[in-house]
Formats: sequence, C-alpha cells, structure tokens
Amino acid sequence: MAAHAPNASRRRWGSTVAGLLVLAVMLFPLYWMLNTALQPDSGLLEVDPVPSGLDLSGFTKAFTDQGGNLLTSLLVSAGAVAICLAVAAPAAYGLARFGLRGSRTIVFGTLITQMVPGIVIANALYTSYVDLGLVNSYAGLMLADASLGIPFSIVLMRSFMVSIPGEVIEAADIDGAGPVRVFLRVVLPMSRNALITSGLFAFLFAWSDFMFALTLNTTDDVKPITLGIYQYIGAHVGDWGSVMAAAVLSAVPAAILLVLAQKYIAAGITGGSVK
Repeated sequence: MAAHAPNASRRRWGSTVAGLLVLAVMLFPLYWMLNTALQPDSGLLEVDPVPSGLDLSGFTKAFTDQGGNLLTSLLVSAGAVAICLAVAAPAAYGLARFGLRGSRTIVFGTLITQMVPGIVIANALYTSYVDLGLVNSYAGLMLADASLGIPFSIVLMRSFMVSIPGEVIEAADIDGAGPVRVFLRVVLPMSRNALITSGLFAFLFAWSDFMFALTLNTTDDVKPITLGIYQYIGAHVGDWGSVMAAAVLSAVPAAILLVLAQKYIAAGITGGSVK
C-alpha cells in the first residue's frame, strides 16, 4: 500500500504538469493577441514577449473605429438567439413528446444540415434575400445567423425534454392546463439549463459568423465585428496593435457569457444523457 502511494502521487503530479502544458499551448495565442494589443507602436516582428507597460491607445483607437460594429454584432446575435429559441424549443418539444412518425429521421436530417458548407447556404440565401428585400438588413442577418443555431438547439433540447417525467406533464393536463400552457409553464422552466445552453451556443454561432455577414451585405449599413475586423486588417495592416485590440474587444462579450453560463452549459449538455 505504502509503495503505491508515491507512484500515485507522481502520476497525479505528472498529469497536472501535462494538463498545464496543454493549457499553456492553447492559451498562448490569446496571450500573444493581448500582448500585441498592449504594444500598438511595435511592428509585428518587434513585439516584446512581455509588455513593458500598459499602453491602451490601441484599444482606444480600436473601440473608436469598431464600437459601432460591436453594437451591431450584439443586436444581431441577440435577435438570432430569440429567433433560434422561438423556433427550436417548440420543435424540440414536439419531437420529444408527441410521438411523431419519423421523428428520429427528422432529428437525423437536422444533424445533416449542419454538414452543409456555409458558402452553399449563403449563396442560396442571397438570391432569396434579393427578392425579399432582406439584403443589407438587420432582420435578414438575424434570420441567417439563427439558422446556424437552430439544428443544434433542436437536438440538444429534444434530448433534454425526452428526460422530463411524463407524470409531470400528465399532472398538468389533469389540472386543466392546455398543451400551450403546459409547454410554457411546465416544460420550459424545467428545461432552463438546455435553453440557456442552446441560447449561448446560438449567440456564439451568430457572434462568430463571417460568411453570412460578407455575402448578405453589400454596404456598410449592417457590419458585424467579424466583417469589421476583416476590413480593418486590410486598412491597418501596419497597425497590428489596433487590429489585435479590436480582436480582444470582440472576444470579451463571448468570454463573459461563457464564464457566467458555464454551470448551465455543463448541466444542459449532460441533462438529457440520463433518463
């Protein structure tokens, strides 16, 4: 017993060191991005490994140039989340509870849609958007970005709603609640973790979208931060400090949401695994 204790301790230390090394490798690009942003006057090949001071002029310039694009991304992403949940939640409930014929095939087909290249969808949407007058509009970009999260949200919420005890829904039916009221007052509150997880991923899909933003907008009327940074690099290729500062600013909202919702994400992803 005593002989095994040092070996177990060494294995734990080895696993910890290996985990820290992997984490350091994964976080290094983020560190270098922040490090470059704090040295706005340095060329790309002249950046010091550790910044000598906190020069925030790059952030000031980036926020001045990209603040409007950040707000656009927030509005578009929030709208995409609302559309995604409004479509995915009822669809998931129907697939989970109403015993529809071919429900497994529908779920499989939903997953298959995630494999279609984005450029194919974007080009197909552009023709329809021209006819509908949705090009260069917030509503058009919200609808397109919502389509990125709907398949994932349906699959995730369905797996969670299947695990809701049928007795709970039957009790609500006996009390006189109709199907809509059961869905709104019983199913959705019990599916909170899955809803938050789906909403977060829908937000991240919309926030990071570049293909739809580039294809469905021909003017600067609606310019998300991804498209703004893309154009920013071409216009300020010599000012990498400001470019990296804009990239850091674009990562802040997503990072904050991930930190705040991490416990809901873990519960939402694993909630439907045990029935």
